[in-house]
Amino acid sequence: MSILMISGCANSQNFLSKSISQEDVTALSVSGTQNFSVKRVVVLANGVAEIMVALNAKSILVGRDISSNEDSLSDIPIVTSGHQVISEKVIALNPDLVIIDASTGPKAAIEQIRSAKIKVIQTPESWSLEDISPKVLAVGSAIGAPGAAKLLINKLISQGTIKQVSGNPKIAFLYLRGTSTVYLIGGPGSGADSLIKEIGGVDVGAENLPRAFNTLTAESLASLNPDVLLVMTKGLESVGGVQGLIKLPGVAQTEAGKRKAIIDVDDSLLLSFGPRSYSLLTELAKSVEIVMQ
Repeated sequence: MSILMISGCANSQNFLSKSISQEDVTALSVSGTQNFSVKRVVVLANGVAEIMVALNAKSILVGRDISSNEDSLSDIPIVTSGHQVISEKVIALNPDLVIIDASTGPKAAIEQIRSAKIKVIQTPESWSLEDISPKVLAVGSAIGAPGAAKLLINKLISQGTIKQVSGNPKIAFLYLRGTSTVYLIGGPGSGADSLIKEIGGVDVGAENLPRAFNTLTAESLASLNPDVLLVMTKGLESVGGVQGLIKLPGVAQTEAGKRKAIIDVDDSLLLSFGPRSYSLLTELAKSVEIVMQ
């Protein structure tokens, strides 16, 4: 069940914010015994480990990157330091396949893995709902389960109409890493814009800013004046929670800041674009309606 947080702020007024965790969503998957073409796979591409679990292929997953942190993967070793691949850790797991994407690095580590005669396959990245099917097909092909991949895609397509929010609320996605003083506003191609559009919201950053991620300034955020702020859970924690977020430049001057209409989503979930994304859309639409009350 989603967590509804009701808390007093400095002026004694109550506010509504909303958290969406991994427990709040469900992942579509296929069942049945699969015969894979590989036996030991290390995943270094965002969202691919989640797809492998949905394809009933966790049994061949022996290593993962730090961004693949779904609860179901807690027993799979991490082979990265931060987001940097440690080639020695990968090679030590003796995989017969390593799956990467365009963001996997450093390149020297990938070349060391290839030099160890380990097969490396690059799968497409996903930044929108439309990117999910090609990615699932690519993963299925890489592990020798194209039939299971097609079944999973059919399940995804059969989800039908996504719940729409009323009133076309203006939503801004903020990427926050307070410990590194990184404060960005999502724009066109951030990934969040696809989700916001799908539920009937208006991504004000995507409509008005030039890049996928743009520097957060008081002026830019105030001019966008979103009704709702969407953030990642760890990002919200990194700035001191809801109260810390309100203190960032321009936030308190927005309608979202005044009402503290803030939604935080688990970091591994928000931009994964995989088998959990359709369930996430339903929860996101519900959350927007709650914080807009």
